[in-house]
Amino acid sequence: MATTAPPPSASHDLSGVTKTLDLLAPRWSVWVLMTLSSQTLRYAEIKPRLPWLADGQLHPRLRHLTSAGVVDRTEYAPRHVTYGLTSRGAALMPVLATIASWGDTYLEKDTVANKTTGEIEPERIPPAQNIDDALALIAPRHATPILWSLQARGSATAKTLATEAMPGYGLTAVYKPLERLAADGLITASGSGDYQLSASGLALSPVFQAISAWAAAPPAETDARRPRGQGPAPSQNRSGPWATTPSRRTTPAATAVRSAGPALTTTAPNSPAWKTGDLFSHQIPARPVSPTGGPRR
Repeated sequence: MATTAPPPSASHDLSGVTKTLDLLAPRWSVWVLMTLSSQTLRYAEIKPRLPWLADGQLHPRLRHLTSAGVVDRTEYAPRHVTYGLTSRGAALMPVLATIASWGDTYLEKDTVANKTTGEIEPERIPPAQNIDDALALIAPRHATPILWSLQARGSATAKTLATEAMPGYGLTAVYKPLERLAADGLITASGSGDYQLSASGLALSPVFQAISAWAAAPPAETDARRPRGQGPAPSQNRSGPWATTPSRRTTPAATAVRSAGPALTTTAPNSPAWKTGDLFSHQIPARPVSPTGGPRR
């Protein structure tokens, strides 16, 4: 087992990833981004597409994303304001596709009866919901640093993880995040007390790679909203364990951790992975599925 800490470049990558997760994690942020991914819309046009959001919820999300530089607010007149993705925001779309693909493959699903055939099959979850549920696992404080450290080391003791992923905290503080990650199925513990990534944890490699590349890309000097999907090119000088290491696990079979539904295709960071009519996979429910608190979702 390695005993040296990750190099400074890996820490830089980790910082960019955690800041990006902080941008995406507030609930409904992803839904707003995906709603704006194909066209510029006025507030009155966004609202019907996200009918479960009250005015008090939608306005803060738009302000948050505008302040972050991924949504552009254009005021033509006092009562004529439009919202659309900046080029930086458009470059996030394939990153979201990568997260959605991981969620569709590894997050647990209920089974439902097919209305046409009557056969029992995995429930179809909208990509935006898969993304939100995936973020709920990796965005909490200390979760990503612990996963990052385990990816670099292969395995580590709680003491090593406390020192490396939670500097300034005592040893006992690391156990709660470790218990949560184990319950979510992202890490496992050996009989000797070492921790390592599970198969689903290892499969997060392309997720963190995509986020790291987006975070490292410099903002465009002129952040025009047209044409869509042509954001800044990803950095070619990526570093760190998840920025340079390819996935250590091939695409799982249907018998893996959870039944794999139709997954979004992971593409290069400058080409959207979904079409205009496929943003939510199927008709948006009256209210999105809420996480049940069980393993992995």
